[in-house]
Amino acid sequence: MKFKKKILKNFLIQHFLAFIGFIYISFVKLSSNIIEKNTDIPQYYWDNNKPFILAFWHSQLMMINFCWKSKKKIHILASSHSDGRFGAYLGNYFNLENVEIKSKQTSSLKSIFNILKNSNYIGITPDGPRGPNKIVSEGIIKIAKSSKVPIIPVGFVSSRFKELNSWDSFQVTLPFSKCVFCWGKPILISNDINSQKIKEYQKLLEIKINDCILSAKKNLDV
Repeated sequence: MKFKKKILKNFLIQHFLAFIGFIYISFVKLSSNIIEKNTDIPQYYWDNNKPFILAFWHSQLMMINFCWKSKKKIHILASSHSDGRFGAYLGNYFNLENVEIKSKQTSSLKSIFNILKNSNYIGITPDGPRGPNKIVSEGIIKIAKSSKVPIIPVGFVSSRFKELNSWDSFQVTLPFSKCVFCWGKPILISNDINSQKIKEYQKLLEIKINDCILSAKKNLDV
């Protein structure tokens, strides 16, 4: 098992697997019917060059690129571990750019705020990088609070997928699927909130992401 993990962390192996992943995801896109709902919400921010923080569950990371219609790249927050580096290699093939986050380093936060200050976009999986699954951490709320940038949730469902045995039950969408993205309304975080209010916003965002997924499921059955 340790040998297998070492192999998967190898630089060349990760680049090769990222290329295979790119081919697979591209085939899924070409062979599937992808529907988007409430696209007027992000479109307003794209058209007016206004930044926002995209929020979605870690398990839905595979297809997130296909709801992104801005010419500007979205910067996805990722860990500095091997899985984060693999995500960066894969993201290079799409309109994604990973922002490596190292714990307890203020330089990581500065880079996030600079991205938002320059009217660019951040993507955060608020239950990542290691869980708990589908539980919003306080980090995304604090970033939105300090940057005064809204959070926009998005949910995704597909008719054909495989759920991996991972901490996040990662969803691998299969080819020839019907897929639905559903955008939610922006969530504005007040700058003068206390720790209790932060927890309330965490729960609110959790509900809103799940509401987006439920709305996407309803449209999947139409």
